[in-house]
Amino acid sequence: MDSPRDQSFDDPTTQASASADYRVIASYRDYTEAQRTVDYLSDAEFPVENLRIVGHGVSTVEAITGRMTNGRAALTGAASGAWWGLFIGLLLGMFAAGAAWLSVLAAGLLIGAVWGAVFGFVGHWATHGRHDFTSVSTLAAERYDIACTPALAANAANLLTTRP
Repeated sequence: MDSPRDQSFDDPTTQASASADYRVIASYRDYTEAQRTVDYLSDAEFPVENLRIVGHGVSTVEAITGRMTNGRAALTGAASGAWWGLFIGLLLGMFAAGAAWLSVLAAGLLIGAVWGAVFGFVGHWATHGRHDFTSVSTLAAERYDIACTPALAANAANLLTTRP
């Protein structure tokens, strides 16, 4: 974590990269630290609507979570289809008389699961092994600047120097 006290707030290249109308008051390597700083300023009753968190050097990170097989694709499709079937069953069940709504609900769930499994299997099978893994994508930045409107930048910087 870079300390706000170690930064030059008059560096025009840093300011220009954050925004033409904002001044950088702190920089961090971690987004959580930038959030904590804004939270600290909020707790100090600073008008945080005058702040921005600006990420620099943004890239995508794809975390591989496991293998994808035809069976797993069918199971995932069945689960998704079951939810849709349950939803449709609930909608149609509203028009069923008496206890028949439970049969409509069960039929919707079952039909949705079967069709979801079929579509999941066929969808994965059609890729011919080009994407045999599951993953989660996120965005990450090399640096996060906290920028403030020029009128309040000095006040925010002073608050940060007194931060414990």
